[in-house]
This record gives sequence, structure tokens and C-alpha cells, in this order.
Amino acid sequence: MSLAAEVLDLAKERGVLIATAESCTGGMVAAALTDIPGSSAVVERGFVTYTNQAKMDMLGVTASTLDAHGAVSEEVASEMAQGALAHAPVQLTLSITGIAGPGGSEFKPEGRVCFGIAGANGVVTETVEFGALGRARVRKAARDHALSLLLTALKAEQA
Repeated sequence: MSLAAEVLDLAKERGVLIATAESCTGGMVAAALTDIPGSSAVVERGFVTYTNQAKMDMLGVTASTLDAHGAVSEEVASEMAQGALAHAPVQLTLSITGIAGPGGSEFKPEGRVCFGIAGANGVVTETVEFGALGRARVRKAARDHALSLLLTALKAEQA
């Protein structure tokens, strides 16, 4: 069974609706979930917020957070996840913001991706350094990691 199918099955079993807020993955997590028949019982919506303006307009990310930390930061991932939770009738959200490449900088290298999960227990964020794997591989790695985070969050709700 695929990771996406596991997420859907557990979310359906728990009665949890999910929304995604994606930047560098451009909707790949939502696509992985909605590729599976019956996903509409779990996936409520996905926000693709590629630009800073979209993050502010659609998710309520603040300009001050973007100015202070940059789009690729746990602070922005947190606000994206919280914004999705506030703008969708769901119980669980996932956010992703990162540098898929090519490029990056000394301070924010290619392959750095920040994730947020928001739900009834608050928000959890983390940063993963996937490395300069190339754009397609960073995006796929971020998608797969995001699905793992969703599965972990759903399992934690069972405990």
C-alpha cells in the first residue's frame, strides 16, 4: 500500500479532513492523495501558494514574518499550516515551503524544505536538508516526507 493510501485510509477511519498548503511542491502532496479513488472523503482542499503574495492573500502569512525569516523558514511553514486550518473546514493541515533548486544561497541552500502540521494539538514544524539532489528529486522527497508527516500526525491522534 502506498504512503498516500495509508494516509487516506487512516484519515477516513478517524473522520479527519485534510488540507494542504504547498509552495515548492506546487500541489504534489494534494495530487498524490487525490490520485487515489475515494480521496474526496478526506481531502477537502489544497492551497498552492508559490509566491509570498499568495501566502499572504490565501493563508494569512504576515509580511513581517516573511521579512524577518524569509519564505523558506519554519515560521512561515507554521503560519501556512495555521492559515490553511483557519481557511478550511478541516482537522489537519500540512504546509511545505522550500528551495527545490536549482540554486539557493549560503544561508538557504538548495534542498532545504520546511514543513508544518497543524491540528487540534497545535502546530509542529521541522526543516529537512535534502541536499542538492536536483529540482525534481527534492520535490519528490518533500512530497514523500510530507505524506509521512501526515501519517505520523494521524497515528498520534489515535494514541
